[in-house]
Amino acid sequence: MGRIAAYLGPDISLKEFLIDPPHSLFYQAWESHELEYAQFNADGYGFGWFQDERPQRYIYPHPIWHDQNLPALAQSMHAPAWLGAIRGMRRRELTRLNPNKIQPFVGDQLLFMHEGFVEDFNLTLRPSCLQYIDPPLAAEITTNSDSEYLFGLLRQRLRETDELSVAQALGDILSTLEVTLRDIPALLNIVVYDGIRLIAARHATNHPCPTLYYCKDHPDYPGAQLIASEPLDRTGDWEQIPQHHIVTLSIDRPAHVVRL
Repeated sequence: MGRIAAYLGPDISLKEFLIDPPHSLFYQAWESHELEYAQFNADGYGFGWFQDERPQRYIYPHPIWHDQNLPALAQSMHAPAWLGAIRGMRRRELTRLNPNKIQPFVGDQLLFMHEGFVEDFNLTLRPSCLQYIDPPLAAEITTNSDSEYLFGLLRQRLRETDELSVAQALGDILSTLEVTLRDIPALLNIVVYDGIRLIAARHATNHPCPTLYYCKDHPDYPGAQLIASEPLDRTGDWEQIPQHHIVTLSIDRPAHVVRL
């Protein structure tokens, strides 16, 4: 599980996004208000941004508050879009943390984050993923993480045709998963950034959807739009993304919300 957040708007520092808000990801790491499956989010964190039109990421495999590099990085780095994720293992998970599981993931000019899980992933969905994903792309997947395989499914779908938008491809994948998973519980909140748009899906199968909010008009972030598992403060006009919907956020257009 974990918590995720994203920002799209005028240039701001990483500090303004990741640390400063009263309920930022930095604070949600030990005091999440709406998280069901983990007590703390202390199993690593990461953030992503675009530099020279290419997606970049920074990951750290320990609690966010232990990272001695973060204060300097957060103060000095500026970008018009940020994605952030803090990782919390489910209470039933006893496996050793693989740092490569820390999000966001990067590939094919995309930044990708998944908040949730697929129940018994290695037995239920991973075999189907390996049948669908082309071997060269599958070879780039470095973990047995359900999140990284979901990203692989999206990348595969986008490679199959140039006519699909990221939102359309994501909708295709999530609709297909409903059939593939049948009665298997899966939490499938996903955020993708393509360098222009933020695309977020709030979805689940055989389980209530985890919370996911977006904010189009925030007094502290004029001209920006945000997405977060939990509102980052009480100031902005935070709205729940409806369950089983995808929202697309762009700088110069109103939020576009469609049902899966």
